[in-house]
Amino acid sequence: MVVADDHNKKYMTKEELSKHNKPEDLWISIQGKVYDVTDWSKHHPGGDIPLLNLAGQDVTDAFIAYHPGTAWKYLDKLFTGFYLQDYQVSEVSRDYRRLATEFSKLGLFEKKGHVAACSLTTVGLMFMVVVYGVVKCDSVWAHMGSAALLGLLWILAAYVGHDSGHYNVMVNPKFNKLAQLLSGNCLTGISIAWWKWTHNAHHIACNSLDYDPDLQHLPVLAVSSRLFNSITSVFYSRKLEFDAFARFMVSYQHFTFYPVMCVARVNLFVQTFLLLFSRRRVPDRALNIIGILIFWTWFPLLISTLPSWTERVAFVLVSFTVCALQHIQFCLNHFAANVYLGPPSGNDWFQKQTSGSIDISCSSWFDWIFGGLQFQLEHHLFPRLPRAQLRKVSPLVQDYCKKHNLPYRSLTWWEANVWTIRTLKTAALQARGLTDYASQNLLWEAVNTVG
Repeated sequence: MVVADDHNKKYMTKEELSKHNKPEDLWISIQGKVYDVTDWSKHHPGGDIPLLNLAGQDVTDAFIAYHPGTAWKYLDKLFTGFYLQDYQVSEVSRDYRRLATEFSKLGLFEKKGHVAACSLTTVGLMFMVVVYGVVKCDSVWAHMGSAALLGLLWILAAYVGHDSGHYNVMVNPKFNKLAQLLSGNCLTGISIAWWKWTHNAHHIACNSLDYDPDLQHLPVLAVSSRLFNSITSVFYSRKLEFDAFARFMVSYQHFTFYPVMCVARVNLFVQTFLLLFSRRRVPDRALNIIGILIFWTWFPLLISTLPSWTERVAFVLVSFTVCALQHIQFCLNHFAANVYLGPPSGNDWFQKQTSGSIDISCSSWFDWIFGGLQFQLEHHLFPRLPRAQLRKVSPLVQDYCKKHNLPYRSLTWWEANVWTIRTLKTAALQARGLTDYASQNLLWEAVNTVG
């Protein structure tokens, strides 16, 4: 520790700060002031994962991205009295903070439009049509149409849950929490608590193979050959085993990707139950469990009214397949982008977001089906920005990336699918080559025999 007599301030170096990176000793720096967030991490609304991932670093850019101006006043009680001795602001960070300030002055973070109200109303009407189509209609086509509509309903409801997890979409926090539970737990069967837990980690550690849970899909999928080393997931606190079964699955992942997406909801259901009934501290656990029980009451009852098991299975598959469009979109936004190993770094946080995100270019007519997340980079840079503003700020973000020679990738839906399948195929071929897998596998030989 160093004391500067001229200002009577206590200073510490980055190296000294980096030693405070454990759950029981967790310090961070914001604009050069050092804060002890050890106890606060247990009560942090965004969970402890973001703080643990950035522990012992300057986190100014991440703090600005995820917190409104009203959050600054809560920092004073966490101040250690130390300042960062070698605190410097890069040109990239300086411009990013300037851009965030301009958006704030323009009131863009508060201009949410009527997206939430319209979405919830639409979802409510769609739900009534689904129930009517299943219960009151005898036609199998009406039943399958209702299943497709239910899948679309799940997509729109998930976007409401996503928005309400990043900022208040309702008039106050209590109604916002209600919107989360209704759109997430009750309607889709996926816990908002699980979503917050994984999604905040994904945002902070975007495309880190060992810190970002959204890239940890072994034994089914692997976006990089670096996952073949059975790395340890820091998020799940377990090794991601790349065994013989994983090698087999990954070897054909460019063929199985779309079928897997059609049943991806099953995994989300399982992950929800694993979290809610785990020993991990879960905010609003009881409310989340009640919401899940509501889903698992109405959904099976609705299916049970169908006349045969054939229609029941078909109904589930059709609804899951339609909703798979959303699961595919999330993969397109990141699977083909750059990946890295290790924790996120506070001093290149902005660069990591641009490196790990891909936009989907489309007409404004399709904004409703993408939920604003086609502007993935804009969302990652300004996660509190309402989706109604993302298209407006996109040109500014493009100019910013061009100025600092940072990647800005905007692909059509088709191009994004091609890039993703190419990434998966590259990893698949590398997996086959680990033990001369291709020559030993009859299926592989049969596929290649016919081209």
